[in-house]
Amino acid sequence: MGAPEVLVLGEALVDIVETADGVTEHVGGSPANVAVGVARLGVPVRLVTRLGRDERGERIARHVRDAGVEVAEASWTDASTDTARARIRPDGSAEYEFDVAGVVPPVALDGAALVHTGSIALFLDPGGETCLAALEAARGDAIVTVDPNIRPALVGARETALARFARAAAAADLVKLSDEDAEWLWPGDDAPTVLETIARLGAAVVVMTRGGDGAIGRAPDGTVVEVAGVAVVVADTIGAGDSFMASLIATLVDRGVPTDAEALVRALRIAARAAAITVSRPGANPPTRAELED
Repeated sequence: MGAPEVLVLGEALVDIVETADGVTEHVGGSPANVAVGVARLGVPVRLVTRLGRDERGERIARHVRDAGVEVAEASWTDASTDTARARIRPDGSAEYEFDVAGVVPPVALDGAALVHTGSIALFLDPGGETCLAALEAARGDAIVTVDPNIRPALVGARETALARFARAAAAADLVKLSDEDAEWLWPGDDAPTVLETIARLGAAVVVMTRGGDGAIGRAPDGTVVEVAGVAVVVADTIGAGDSFMASLIATLVDRGVPTDAEALVRALRIAARAAAITVSRPGANPPTRAELED
């Protein structure tokens, strides 16, 4: 295949979802979810991850390929496929337990227009250093996006994780994080303060999602904007942030990095719609471009 427009690096795993109705399995992992979301929006994407040559690994590969994602050949390994056990609370939120190795193989950027990483793969070595090296190599030649998607049980000490995140943000054109990520990284700081802190690390655009309350963002000129959430009946929140991120990536590929508040608001509103569609149905099931435009 030719060069992908988007290169995504990070974990792909199977979410083992426990609810009052029983146990089901869904393909997941934040970077894999983002790759699927980007592909469903019609943007060519290649995923660099770690897949075991087992039934779960084959299932993940089928799932992402069915969405249009190319799986890098270097992703395959003889080790078992990573898993995350999600226990769904009555309000639809999820509590996770992970079995993740944190390995991402080195890969050539191959002229990608945008490079994205984040989540577990960014913070666990040896994969974390691989992801950082890719971001730093891409800086200036491609758009770089980062979503820390903090998993406190896996990322180690806060100071160590914060230093890793700071390196990633310094290479990024856009950083997207959740209000939960922000609270863990900078306890007690309000949203505008967190946005400013990340912008000072080097990111041109910073976005914070706030669940059903929408999102807040900081444009390159320092203007802070807010968009409301889209009201839907929530099935569960798995993949909501990943769908939001995928939509932002598709917008950046289509229109470039937002340069002003108006462009940022437009991107955030589209992303909020994508997240709303995802939470309205079980598992990480992001919308197609047709669904998003409907």
